[in-house]
Amino acid sequence: MKKSELIFNKDGSVYHLKLKKENVSTNIILVGDPSRVELITNKFDSVEKTIENREFKTSTGSYNNRRITVISTGIGSSNIDIVLNELDALFNIDFKTLKVKKNLTKLNFIRIGTSGSIQKDINIDTLLISKKAIDIDGFMNNYELNNSNNSNFTKSFIKQYEVLKDKNFPICFDCSEKLFEIFEDLADFKGITITCNGFYGSQGRNLRMISKNKNFITQLKTFNFQGYSLTNLEMETAIIYGMSKILGHHAISLNAILANREIGTYSDSPDKTIDKLICKTLYKLSNNL
Repeated sequence: MKKSELIFNKDGSVYHLKLKKENVSTNIILVGDPSRVELITNKFDSVEKTIENREFKTSTGSYNNRRITVISTGIGSSNIDIVLNELDALFNIDFKTLKVKKNLTKLNFIRIGTSGSIQKDINIDTLLISKKAIDIDGFMNNYELNNSNNSNFTKSFIKQYEVLKDKNFPICFDCSEKLFEIFEDLADFKGITITCNGFYGSQGRNLRMISKNKNFITQLKTFNFQGYSLTNLEMETAIIYGMSKILGHHAISLNAILANREIGTYSDSPDKTIDKLICKTLYKLSNNL
């Protein structure tokens, strides 16, 4: 590949993350907020190194004799595009020749994030694991999908979801079955997650500007495909799932439900709920990966 395709810093680290391969474990926790990195690593037995650049903060350390990396991605799909491409490059591209390695390394991506439910019975302060995720704004159409998406689910969603004017077609991706089996009983709910590329207008919120996504929650909550209903909204999961499928990695998204958009409530103790999710995730990860 051309030098302009993959850019390095003077010390040989990848451009945005400022990481080298030795700085990163194959077990990677993804969080949005940089401050959440320390919330997790404060529970580690030891921390090797912390590297910060822009919104990307990376700490690698040990928890219960497992080497784990925690990375903040910032918010949204475009940041996931940067983080997953550069992490994959660290392991699977030869930096001297700029060629893809013959023997590829599979990474485990575990997202610890916050989310809002769209179903009345999915209460705030519960935990939800994303069995599937839909890229509602079509970001993954930027890539050759190579049959990595769930085409039947996608077709059903396009047929039932009316707000498709001026949008790229949505795409549905499945989580890693391996990681789902490991983390399944951590959660109160198993769900189908909607990934949006914004927090306000794209999720049907109206402040001083009026969203074009009218009746957004009403349309989403009535969707049904072979007994599956849509459960929650966030801003990264489908991109993590889609890119991981294409690149051959494993990915799972674990959600702390802090808001219920259907009844308009928000958690009174979000920090407590997030901490519960972190503790359960670290226990499962350290005992199974």
